[in-house]
Amino acid sequence: MSGRIDIEKPYWDQSTYEGRALHFLTVTNPLNLFATTQQLERARDIVTKYRKGASLEQLGVTENELWKSKYLYDSAYHPDTGEKMLLIGRMSAQVPMNMMITGCMLTFYKTTAHVVFWQWVNQSFNAIVNYTNRSGSSPIPTQTLLASYVAATGGAVTTALGLNRLFCNAPPLVGRLVPFAAVAAANCVNIPMMRISELQNGIELQTEDGMKVGNSKLAAKKAIAAVTLSRILMASPSMILAPVIMNYVERKRYLCRARWAVVPLQVLICGICLTFATPLCCALFVQRVPISVDALEPAVRDEIRSKHPSVQTVYYNKGL
Repeated sequence: MSGRIDIEKPYWDQSTYEGRALHFLTVTNPLNLFATTQQLERARDIVTKYRKGASLEQLGVTENELWKSKYLYDSAYHPDTGEKMLLIGRMSAQVPMNMMITGCMLTFYKTTAHVVFWQWVNQSFNAIVNYTNRSGSSPIPTQTLLASYVAATGGAVTTALGLNRLFCNAPPLVGRLVPFAAVAAANCVNIPMMRISELQNGIELQTEDGMKVGNSKLAAKKAIAAVTLSRILMASPSMILAPVIMNYVERKRYLCRARWAVVPLQVLICGICLTFATPLCCALFVQRVPISVDALEPAVRDEIRSKHPSVQTVYYNKGL
């Protein structure tokens, strides 16, 4: 099948930051949420038939239309099971859902009840996203999901309440930044717990052509650290810029006669920030990460060298 398009790989070159950024801008495009059932089924039909060998001419589509169908299909259907994913758990729902939740966390941060409620809402949404995007070949056990959910929620609430008490007499801007600290703390708990099996058993290592050659706990630590950092940076612009702007607006008393506009304004600021921060931070690190065999743990390195002496570099999937 010469001249066929490899739709199993992203359209853009993933070895460059620009290529990764364009890829994730397409993946997280909120407009995909408005695709009708008919549009989704047509996209699935095109992708399925092309994978089975049908040509562009037989499908009646152009190369550009094929790629649009592929990205639309990926936005709604699970890559392993092929099942349609829960709407709010899709990557395309990240920006609209997070902008609303983040805006409310930044608005209602002073009372204990508000802190507990909005941190719980945020971690519940994260749990839905993790469950929706779970691996179909190696699904995350329900007990791991529950443990991660409880630990992340507890960590976020404890951090927020503790910092609120610690900085109760601090300037208003400091108090507005407490939700960001809580979210960062929750990410540091949630992501390692969700991927604890990788820390225990190692992450899969592959050759350039996809052949499995071993598992590495060291690579797992690197992958989880990169994902945790990108998640924290993803939340940074909206959860830092919005408090700074709102603190300025409050000092100048611009909204003293329109208090109702506080929440919509914060949600809008968060939406603008997240629209760009989400894909740009997802693109910070290469998805399929190369690592020298010499840099692996001695046991893993020796095993690869004994079975595959010509392999000098292996790859692992960082995850999202």
